[in-house]
Amino acid sequence: MSRRLSWGMTAMRKRRIGSLQVSVVGLGCNNFGGRLDEAATKSVVDAAIDAGVDLFDTADVYGGTNSETFLGRVLEGRRDRVVLATKFGSKVAEGKQGARPEYVRQALEDSLRRLRTDHIDLYQLHRPDPEVPIADTLGALAEAVRAGLVREIGCSNFSAAQIAEAAAAVAPGAPRFVSVQNELSMLKRDDEKEVLPACREHGLAYLPYFPLFSGLLTGKYRKGQPLPEGTRITGNPRWEQHLTEANLDLIEDLVAFASERGKELVDLAFAWLLAKPEVASVIAGATSAEQVRRNAQAGAWELTPEEVGAVDALLDEHASRGAGAKR
Repeated sequence: MSRRLSWGMTAMRKRRIGSLQVSVVGLGCNNFGGRLDEAATKSVVDAAIDAGVDLFDTADVYGGTNSETFLGRVLEGRRDRVVLATKFGSKVAEGKQGARPEYVRQALEDSLRRLRTDHIDLYQLHRPDPEVPIADTLGALAEAVRAGLVREIGCSNFSAAQIAEAAAAVAPGAPRFVSVQNELSMLKRDDEKEVLPACREHGLAYLPYFPLFSGLLTGKYRKGQPLPEGTRITGNPRWEQHLTEANLDLIEDLVAFASERGKELVDLAFAWLLAKPEVASVIAGATSAEQVRRNAQAGAWELTPEEVGAVDALLDEHASRGAGAKR
């Protein structure tokens, strides 16, 4: 019988990222230090741990470095209960960015200090650096692994070609990337074509971010209904442009599919991703304890192969309609 969590949900399923074992729903920490202050951060972290979420994914750049700082404070005394992932490479300040070996060492020291820890479980290159040979970056990361400062290394926002290039650049016996963190959802499926096959070929775990397409797949946005206020999408041109008739039609079909099975759209968004064997953990942000608990609950639904086929057919049908409308 499964262990029960304090609020009544069965224990979270686990999958592997290299040598790490992680919950199939991870907590994206990009709101910490930005939309959330330290007290609100603690509330979300507490709820995540209580719900069985143990993969916490942040970056040095999130919240102007405050995401790491807040996490370090609120995790004090319970660091061993989480798998801590962070990222480097994006611009933190003038002169502090990229993947040069000397900067990798500096960025790692800064993250360790802010996170109040002696090691990072998964240290990820946030984005490719075209000015630095990937072999040089991998060499610096290998030093960090040998020193015990990092357990596993990963990458983010990499294409299939860049994944292959990194795999070819690993020195004999040296650590290699064990994961790639890219955007993937039922509304953004680009990585299905090349990146997921590259993950299979090179043995990488895939960590999808924006699994709910910044909220569009939560079920809050429905055809013929007023837009909810105070959300990430409403009033934001980057995301509001996706509130098209075609996307809203698709959402209605997906809501119906989930409802017929006693589920909601948010459950389907997670289940569809977790049906892909390359996916180790779905990285989902949260701004409240209630939201993180709901995300954790969504990780429990396991689609049958027939259900996966039916959802993919729906997605393909709507995609072909959209392509036809553009011609």
